[in-house]
Amino acid sequence: MTSQMSDQNSLAFAQQQDEADPLKKFRERFLFPQHEGRDVVYFTGNSLGLQPKTVRESILQELDDWAAHGVEGHFEARRPWFPYHEILTEQAARLVGAKPVEVVVMNQLTVNLHLLLVSFYRPYGRRCKILCEHKAFPSDQYAMESHAVFHTYDPAEAIIEVKPREGEYAIRTEDILAAIEEHKDELALVLFGGVNYFTGQLFDMKTITAAAHKAGARAGFDLAHAAGNVELHLHDWNVDFACWCSYKYLNSGPGSVAGAFVHERHAKSELPRFAGWWGYDKTTRFKMEKGFIAMPGAEGWQLSNAPVFSMAAHKAALEIFDEAGMPALTAKSEKLTAYLERIIDEISATQPGGKKLEIITPRDKTQRGCQLSVVAHGRGKELFKQLLDNGVIVDWREPNVIRMAPVPLYNSFEDVWRFGETLKKALQS
Repeated sequence: MTSQMSDQNSLAFAQQQDEADPLKKFRERFLFPQHEGRDVVYFTGNSLGLQPKTVRESILQELDDWAAHGVEGHFEARRPWFPYHEILTEQAARLVGAKPVEVVVMNQLTVNLHLLLVSFYRPYGRRCKILCEHKAFPSDQYAMESHAVFHTYDPAEAIIEVKPREGEYAIRTEDILAAIEEHKDELALVLFGGVNYFTGQLFDMKTITAAAHKAGARAGFDLAHAAGNVELHLHDWNVDFACWCSYKYLNSGPGSVAGAFVHERHAKSELPRFAGWWGYDKTTRFKMEKGFIAMPGAEGWQLSNAPVFSMAAHKAALEIFDEAGMPALTAKSEKLTAYLERIIDEISATQPGGKKLEIITPRDKTQRGCQLSVVAHGRGKELFKQLLDNGVIVDWREPNVIRMAPVPLYNSFEDVWRFGETLKKALQS
């Protein structure tokens, strides 16, 4: 390792970077679990984000209005519940690079994926296949399998997985494009995670979408690990649909409400869908008449009225993102993740050959967000347990992968340095 890199692996360097960080104030807006009287090093925002301090007040307001108004809270609450989802729309749209008409906050992630697949996976004749990444998140795999079966296809034949090349972990964009071209006459849908949950690879959604459309297929993305992590431009990329959760990088609480995107070109389409009361034209909804009339835009995919308490938490979190802005968060994320990468590389260089730490997330900053996944060669889960016992919360995936995400909203360069010191001690023991 270079002497410069060693100089950077110091508390003084980390503190200098934090002092110069224009986003440093945002750390104070979150609540950290404690270990021996100090904040833990929390690198699991890719699994469950920290709680914003404003969440409690936001939820308590709705509880107070429920107590004060009962059912009339739908119209008399300080934030009336009847149109509650609408107060989230513009902020959520800015977060994913969309127009307000293209976004709705509703349900949960896999529910939204199923609803969107009803509309956008429309197999016919030979054009019946779904192309996806190898080792997609299990919920996505199950959703695709179940829709293939629903349409009477064998998932083993209907679903095409693009795999990494031998000896590699990331999937090359050129191989995705080649697979689309190879199966262009059979594809109904191209469906990828925006960021792969296991490797942390950020896919080129713009290029994939263009290739899918050229092949006559639709393009959709599960943004569970992308929303709030990387800059998104769903409208400009011409994506057909997308969905995401809010409890990871979006810090809205366990199992909180999710989001969905439908491009405006489908806003008034007659796409088949599973209909519900809250997707019905709101100007005549309370006439309670037969015959579904969809609201234009993504709102037309709603089923049920707003889960106000989880939306209250989401509102508090979105306000923070809106203030910070994704361009600034992305700029810090690149620096923070690169610093973590350097420290892991330096520590790995001190390990014997069979026990190196191998970063399997792409090194190219344009192909990743803030997550790094590391294969701990020759080591088992005891390494993860030692980190946890010493105040470092990361994520373990069998058999030997540690996932970690230095989130730019609330993580610091000092957090990264502390992680490195704890990791060195854990490896020594």
